[in-house]
Amino acid sequence: MTEAGLILELLRGWGMVGALVAAVFLTVGLDRIDADARGAYIFRPLLIPGVLVIWPLVLWRWYLYETGTERWENRYDPPRKAHFTVGWLMPIGICLIILAGLSVRQTAPTDFEPIQLSAPPETAQ
Repeated sequence: MTEAGLILELLRGWGMVGALVAAVFLTVGLDRIDADARGAYIFRPLLIPGVLVIWPLVLWRWYLYETGTERWENRYDPPRKAHFTVGWLMPIGICLIILAGLSVRQTAPTDFEPIQLSAPPETAQ
C-alpha cells in the first residue's frame, strides 16, 4: 500500500468513526448536555461536519459532562494564557515560511532558449 492509500484509509476510518459519533451524539447526547437543545432538531444537521472532524473532542467533553467533572463556571472562560505567545509566534512563523519559500525557489534552466510568442492571426467574421 502506498503512502497516499494509507492516508486515504486513515481519513476514511476517521470519517466513519466521526459519523458514528455524530449519529449518537446528535440524537442522544446533545439533549443530555444542553437543556436548550431539547426539542430543537432543525439545527442538528448543521453540526454534522464539525462533529465528523473533531469527534475526539466531542467525546471528551461529553464524558466530562456525564461524569460531572466539568467545571461549569469555566465553561465560557476561554484560555487566554497562550494568546500573547501565539500572537508573536504566528507572524514570526509566517515570515519564516515566506523566507524559506523564497530561498528554495527554483531558477530557470540555462540550456533553455526562450522564444517570443506572437499574437494569433485575426480571423474574419
